[in-house]
Amino acid sequence: MQDKDVTLKASTRPRRGSGVATAYEMLKREILELTIAPGSPVDETELTERFGMSRTPIREALIRLSSEGLVVTLPNRSTVVAPINFLELSHFFDALTLMYRVTTRLAATHRDDGEIGRIHDLEAGYAKAVEARDVAAMIEVNRDFHLAIAKAGRNPYYIELFERLLDEGRRLLRYYYSSFNDELPRAYLDEHKAMVAAIEARDVEAADRIAKAHADQIVRQIQAYIAADRRINGDIAL
Repeated sequence: MQDKDVTLKASTRPRRGSGVATAYEMLKREILELTIAPGSPVDETELTERFGMSRTPIREALIRLSSEGLVVTLPNRSTVVAPINFLELSHFFDALTLMYRVTTRLAATHRDDGEIGRIHDLEAGYAKAVEARDVAAMIEVNRDFHLAIAKAGRNPYYIELFERLLDEGRRLLRYYYSSFNDELPRAYLDEHKAMVAAIEARDVEAADRIAKAHADQIVRQIQAYIAADRRINGDIAL
């Protein structure tokens, strides 16, 4: 009977891999949605209590998040959520806009039917996430959509750079969606459709024009949201 109890207890424990996946997915969602603020310390002890698991899966989840640039290990071995460098945003936006344009132009030149199918699927997945107002999914699928376009362009150097920029920009998209109260206007979904149509038609100039307009409106929206005056007590009589 005792052996049976031991077996039962072992079978009800979460598998090691599933524990890592659970911690990783939950922490990633909270970091991307800015529920955990940039620069916040990550306390392994608190996370083990919160998720009800040992430190090993927590550490493995943090290693995965570190590889994606979402957490940073400091020299004193403590871990923090990766800060956002607002002073470098102009450089980031400049590089991001260029990569939107270059990769979309190349995709219109080199894409094949299989790649177009993959891009269409991601466009549909993004529309579904927008409809559900699932911001974490919107951020991730948007990243995969634009990366699939870059891969269709076949330049490995641009793919690597754009992937890095898209990963770094995921949390900035939280500000973008917040500016619309998480209800993205239909016009910006239509930009994705127009971009795919231009790539499918091999219309390089149209692809470039749409990509630039798409990047420009995202940059303007994020800049306006970040710079908006949200003071509550600025005019209070003292």
